[in-house]
Amino acid sequence: MSLLTNWWTRGLIAAVVLILIAIIGFRVFQVPIMSRVFDAAMESRMTADPLAELSDGLHVYLCGTGSPIADDRRAASCVGVVAGDQAFVFDAGSGGIRKLGRMGFPMGALESAFLTHLHSDHIDGLGELLVMAWIGDNAFRSEPLPVRGPVGTATVVEAFNTAYAFDRNYRVAHHSGTANPDGYGGRPIELELPAGPAVSEIVYEQAGVTIRAIRVDHSPVEPAFGYRIDYGGRSVSLSGDTIYHPGFVRASEGVDVMLHEGLDPDMVQRLAERMETIGRDVPATLLYDILDYHASPEDAARAASEAGAEELVFYHIVPPLPMRALNRMWLGESGNLFDGRITVGEDGMLISLPANSDEIIHTNPL
Repeated sequence: MSLLTNWWTRGLIAAVVLILIAIIGFRVFQVPIMSRVFDAAMESRMTADPLAELSDGLHVYLCGTGSPIADDRRAASCVGVVAGDQAFVFDAGSGGIRKLGRMGFPMGALESAFLTHLHSDHIDGLGELLVMAWIGDNAFRSEPLPVRGPVGTATVVEAFNTAYAFDRNYRVAHHSGTANPDGYGGRPIELELPAGPAVSEIVYEQAGVTIRAIRVDHSPVEPAFGYRIDYGGRSVSLSGDTIYHPGFVRASEGVDVMLHEGLDPDMVQRLAERMETIGRDVPATLLYDILDYHASPEDAARAASEAGAEELVFYHIVPPLPMRALNRMWLGESGNLFDGRITVGEDGMLISLPANSDEIIHTNPL
């Protein structure tokens, strides 16, 4: 017994000594070690071809699943979509474009941005998007990025172009001979759909990609759009901000994935009531006001069920959910209304739909 104890003690001492040597060695050689790690990481990042690494199909990047309410875990509304060798961004909420960069979104393949409506949390990152689109992945754009959206988009885009004019001039002067001044900024394209409760129209069709704009109800915002993207036998729809809307349901018929906004009215009302009790009447009133122009999780589940969607993914989540343990509470009775997969979206989530298959693959590049 004493012999075993002796060997165990010696082994423990040897392990401790080795750990101490490793710690000391790392501290002594920390800079050269980390320099090699940095070089390897940069080499991997710089030589990666994000488009080539994707299978043919539809790929949905959740770059902003939050709302105007401050949320440490979620940027404001932003969704990136890669369809074949073309890329698109739907809404450009604050913080979302940086998330796209971290996810490896192929900015050099960006064909167009689409806006669902002109609320601040859907457009306040547009300036950053226009700059990153100009730079691309390895070459500067030679023409401004098309930005498609409802009436008013031209005013918004031109205002961003004006606001960023100094930045454009400074960067072109500093990078003369490399930066192409002709590709800076945005080119607005306003989508004018007829009025009506169930209106949708094809607004983009190229190289097998079809994008349809859908009128939704976010009154008093008028007009407000959702979108449907089809490519390679796969399809995704996204609601933008809306209440339950039969027109969106109809246009989303048979989609693989429905992205839908969601607001839990009970949780928001409890927040508003708490605001009132501590004397914060203005924020409380604002919270009460938003109850009537967003869909509840149950509304979204009903929409997904009626459309025959395979999966329902929530984005533009209200109120903030600081921990996943709250997801079940937020979803309420959604699971009883839709028998497909339900996902509470998170920033960094990548949803891949390989062409001409029925697979739905979730990963998280962040």
